[in-house]
Amino acid sequence: MPSEYATLIQFIKYALAGGVATLTHITIFHLVAWKLFPSLGPQDHAVRFFHLPIREVNDFSRARNSMIGNIIAFFFSNMVAYIINILWVFERGRHSLAIEILLFYLVSGISTVIGTVLMGILIKRFGLLTTYAFASNILTAVLINYAMRKYFIFLG
Repeated sequence: MPSEYATLIQFIKYALAGGVATLTHITIFHLVAWKLFPSLGPQDHAVRFFHLPIREVNDFSRARNSMIGNIIAFFFSNMVAYIINILWVFERGRHSLAIEILLFYLVSGISTVIGTVLMGILIKRFGLLTTYAFASNILTAVLINYAMRKYFIFLG
């Protein structure tokens, strides 16, 4: 298979794997934002779609709580991403298993910190809906993680 097709197929598989990890992240984030650390507002899409009863909080608390929820969701969704990546998308072998997992979480952690800070700023400074601020976190992660995983963590 020509290399341009292999790269395209790999990126499609990465996108599908990322979709599963993202759905995991979104689900856990919203459950935490709804039940553990209130950070959903009445206009958030999940609240409106599922008719969720929420406890309204001010923007400062909503920003802090959404950041906490994002960190909790990160640990679960990142393990889902790692498992799918090693089983289906990338080739292991550039590093030992321990180093590979450490690098995987480190790279994902950096992109998550950047996205989480951005999310908090968008809520606190601009009053953006939690849903839209959360999307900025996902976009940040996709852009950073693919390149780092492909070229530095796995064999390609």
